[in-house]
Order: sequence, then C-alpha cells, then structure tokens
Amino acid sequence: MINVKYFLICLAIMAGVTYLVRMLPLVLIRKKITNRFLRSFFYYIPYAVLASMTIPAMLYSTSSMPSAIAGLVVGFILAFFERSLLTVAAGTCLAAFILELIL
Repeated sequence: MINVKYFLICLAIMAGVTYLVRMLPLVLIRKKITNRFLRSFFYYIPYAVLASMTIPAMLYSTSSMPSAIAGLVVGFILAFFERSLLTVAAGTCLAAFILELIL
C-alpha cells in the first residue's frame, strides 16, 4: 500500500513541474518568435508527439504484428487521401480485424 504522505509529495512535485513547463514560456518569451527554424520546429512538435505515442500503441494492440501493420498501412492510405477521422479509424480497425480473423 502506498503511503499517503509520499503520494501527496509526488503529486505536488508533478503539479509544480507541469505548471512550470506551461508557465515559463509565457513569462520568458514576450515577443513574437520570428526565427523561421523555431517556428517550424514548434509547428511540428504536436504531430511528432502524437505519432510517437500512437504508432507503438497501434503496433502492439493486436495479437499479431501483420494485422497491426495492415491496419497501420490502411490508416496511412486513407489519411493520405484526406478521408475523415472516423473513416480512417473505422478502416484501420476493420483491416486489422479482418486480418486477425484470417490469421
């Protein structure tokens, strides 16, 4: 069983770190960022983080790697052709499910 005092200390530290990470850029950077490299870097961070969290979860969410890769490929193809989020998610799930049934 976890100690309540230890839990509250850890919670306070995590809250402080989370607050500092969000607050410091607002306090330290007052001017608009004009550097082209930095603007490009900050623009692509959300996509990179989302991909780094989503792709491993997709690859290990099925019982076999081929069905996961098939779902991933179908999702990439549908997203490339600019289908809606619901269509991409449904197509990915359907491809993985069908291949799971076959294998």
